[in-house]
Parts: sequence; structure tokens; C-alpha cells
Amino acid sequence: MTQQGAVLQGYNNELVKCIEDLCMQKEELNKQIQQAEEEKNKLQHEIQVLNEQLECVCENLAQKVASRNELDKILAETEAAYMKILDSSRTLLNVLKKEVGSLKHTPELKTN
Repeated sequence: MTQQGAVLQGYNNELVKCIEDLCMQKEELNKQIQQAEEEKNKLQHEIQVLNEQLECVCENLAQKVASRNELDKILAETEAAYMKILDSSRTLLNVLKKEVGSLKHTPELKTN
């Protein structure tokens, strides 16, 4: 029976060692899980910050594009109005030249 007790004691020692090894593996795995969760939380926070920055940049960009489009419209309208002014000026100049030319061909009024 002593031999059986010794064998049983040997099994028990091995079993305790295996349990201790499993506990150490579990502790190590818990540390790795905690580190991974911390890294995940850090990355999620960074993503949130970047998303907020992206939203601000997109809003700013949209405002600038709208302003540029408004300036394009104002420029187009101004250029069109200026072209009308140039055309009117050219027409006025041509009319004036004709009037001056016709004055040269008319006899002068004589005074008594």
C-alpha cells in the first residue's frame, strides 16, 4: 500500500504542477488580454478624435466650396455686365463717329 500511496502522491504532485502551470498561463493570457483591450480602447479613442477632425475639415471644405461657387457666379455676372458695357461703349463710339462724319459734310451755317 505504501507503494500505491507513493504513486498516488506522485500523481498528485504532477496534477498540482499542471494546475499551477495552467494558472500561470491563464495569468499571462489575462495580461495579454488587458493589454489588447487597452490598445483597442486607445485606438478607438484616436479614431473618434480623427473622425471629429475629419468632420470639421469636411464642413470647412464645404463652406469654402460654397464660397468659391458664389464668387464664380458673381464673377460670371460681372463679366457679362462688363461685356455689355463694352458693347454699348463701342456702339456709342460708332454713332458718335458717324455724327461727327456727317457734320463734316454739311455746309456751315452762315451768319448775317
